[in-house]
Amino acid sequence: MSKEIDRIKLRRWRKRGFYSETVLVKLLHKKGYTAVRVPVSNPSLNPLPDIMARKGSHVYAFEVKNASYYAYFPKQQIDKLFRFLDQFIPADNGHKHAVVAAHLGKRWLFKEISWVDWEKNKLPEKVRILKRDRGNLNLDTSYS
Repeated sequence: MSKEIDRIKLRRWRKRGFYSETVLVKLLHKKGYTAVRVPVSNPSLNPLPDIMARKGSHVYAFEVKNASYYAYFPKQQIDKLFRFLDQFIPADNGHKHAVVAAHLGKRWLFKEISWVDWEKNKLPEKVRILKRDRGNLNLDTSYS
């Protein structure tokens, strides 16, 4: 019985993530970005983001969390974003953006993580986004 309950909880948890990723892709399209969801990114150790997007010459790698009040992004997940951008996107770092995105009810908050922190191996152990925070990336006025 316990294993069945665990499976149900896992399915619900995965559906929440899938839902938020799908909603973000639609939001990005609406804002003029080209965006796709990467379906195998979650459990993998490969450097793949949840969502890849592009607007103009700028490329974005998103890690997405669905939460009610706060979301945590562990260092390993943030590192994966930078490794993806570094290894697979042939552009200068000024045009590549690692972004953590928290879907908090109807509200989205975005934080772009600094390339300098990654290059100097100074990524925080985790990045936290609270519902009352302000993000540092606005999809309407970001790079184009």
